[in-house]
Amino acid sequence: MNTSIEKSSSEPDLHVTPPNFVVSRKKRARTDDYITVPEFTSCKDDITKSMTALFAASDKKMNEMLVSIKDVQGTNRGILDSVSLLAEQNEQLRKEIESLKLQGREDREYIAILENKIEDLQMSNRKQNLELKNVPRKENESKEDLVEMVINLSKTIGCEVSKKDISDIYRVRGKKDAPKNLPIVIETTSTFVKTDIMRMAKNFNIRNKTKLTAKHLGFRKDEEVPIFISENLTSKGSRLHFLARDLVKSKNYKFCWTAYGKVYVRRTENSPIIIIRSEAQCQDLMNAT
Repeated sequence: MNTSIEKSSSEPDLHVTPPNFVVSRKKRARTDDYITVPEFTSCKDDITKSMTALFAASDKKMNEMLVSIKDVQGTNRGILDSVSLLAEQNEQLRKEIESLKLQGREDREYIAILENKIEDLQMSNRKQNLELKNVPRKENESKEDLVEMVINLSKTIGCEVSKKDISDIYRVRGKKDAPKNLPIVIETTSTFVKTDIMRMAKNFNIRNKTKLTAKHLGFRKDEEVPIFISENLTSKGSRLHFLARDLVKSKNYKFCWTAYGKVYVRRTENSPIIIIRSEAQCQDLMNAT
């Protein structure tokens, strides 16, 4: 048996490259290789135009911004000028206000001086006067009726007064809605007469349980109506007397009285006498106790 025929040869080595075999590869042409010079020039021109347009727009916006900045600067200068003017005006107004305040204080001080002078004149004019308070009004009341009341009162308290001791007498006029029994003002010829009447009336009330009433003035009607004798105070004096009596009611002060139109208070028998000159002073005394 021929062994050479029965045996097959092994598979050839396909991976072995023949010694003289050369592999050639084709390169893909680049797109750029196909751009011609005219096309490049056109593209360059387009870019130049775009950049020029962009720079022009940028310059325009820049110019607009510069104009706006100048406008803002102008506005700011105007605001600064206005603020400066307002500050100057404000300073001027401040000085005027300070001047008015100073003038107001001086005016108030001067007014207070004038009020005190007027008060002193009024007290001086009333130093010979006294008042009868809560006296019933007679029908068709006349000055003669009033004089008779005073004469009857003087006889009761032991201090006889004649008509010649009275320079004038009248009942205070009031508004329509004022109390009926308004005070009677008695103008005496001297402070001695006035002082004697007030002193003797006070002693009478101290000595007698039954205080002065209308019957001591000669009334046959409304006899038990209580009457009161006091100085003829000014409006300010009356107000200060009212406030001073509140000090006594509050039990902080024991004594309160008037003399020649002035109001006095005293805490105790050994305390100093205080002249009440203003409402503020009276309030301070009230708060201090």
